[in-house]
Amino acid sequence: MRHFLNLSDAGGDAIAAMLNDAIDRKAARANLPKGVPDPDAPLAGRVLAMIFEKNSTRTRVSFDMAMRQLGGTSIVMESAGMQLGRGETVADTAQVLGRMVDAIMIRTDDHAKIEELADRAGVPVINGLTDHSHPCQIVADLLTLVERGISLPGLQMAWLGDGNNVAHSMIEAAGLMKFRLRLAVPPGYEPEGEVVERARANGGEVTVLHDPVEAATDASVIVTDCWVSMGQSGAEERMKALAPYQVNAELMGKARADAVFMHCLPAHRGEEVTADVIDGPQSAVWDEAENRLHAQKSVLRWVLGQL
Repeated sequence: MRHFLNLSDAGGDAIAAMLNDAIDRKAARANLPKGVPDPDAPLAGRVLAMIFEKNSTRTRVSFDMAMRQLGGTSIVMESAGMQLGRGETVADTAQVLGRMVDAIMIRTDDHAKIEELADRAGVPVINGLTDHSHPCQIVADLLTLVERGISLPGLQMAWLGDGNNVAHSMIEAAGLMKFRLRLAVPPGYEPEGEVVERARANGGEVTVLHDPVEAATDASVIVTDCWVSMGQSGAEERMKALAPYQVNAELMGKARADAVFMHCLPAHRGEEVTADVIDGPQSAVWDEAENRLHAQKSVLRWVLGQL
């Protein structure tokens, strides 16, 4: 059973295979209308159940379109419209869905929920986001870099802001794909130490700093995320602590001249990033967003045993 709860569930070789598959499939359908299935329709007859306990734009549309382009279908469920939202256990929901669909994608809060879902469903489970990690986003991020001709091994990347769930998955990727990652975070906003140590044990060069300039200097890629995520409290305190980590033209000037800016979106211009950066020539955010679709297709093929 192949689950995709974290990047390590697949491993470096499988992620590389996903990236190669995504590049090939993206190129193969360059002139096709978006709703036309891929010629080989590899997931014909397969059904994906999508459970949303958190709001979504890119995850929802990319997985839905991924199934359509791969020849399959999807069922979209909001937790409020499910018995899960009325007290049915995750385990019971998992066993019912596992008898009716071929795979499940869930976007939720507590990572323990997705682990229980995977334990009981009997079909592959994909992490569309939890408070611990966001592996599907990072596959799209890596795809965006690779298709620009950027080699991952030895790459110098800088993360600015909160050591959050997306940062956890980027740290994990550093270990699996052997690139260097410097994270600049305010005191008290560090990523989980266990995540950092695991990446280092896998060969990733991960450094946690408090100085944004030190992190950004000579970096080839600058990455950030919004400062206040869905459901987080203490917004005013967070905004004050994170203000020095804003990605602006001055900070981008510390990176390499050809550095790429990335953001998983949604973005808040004037907070974690300035408009001149996210809308400027170094920004890859729109390619990054589109690549959620192409990355999801390869994630789906991997969990269903086709890669």
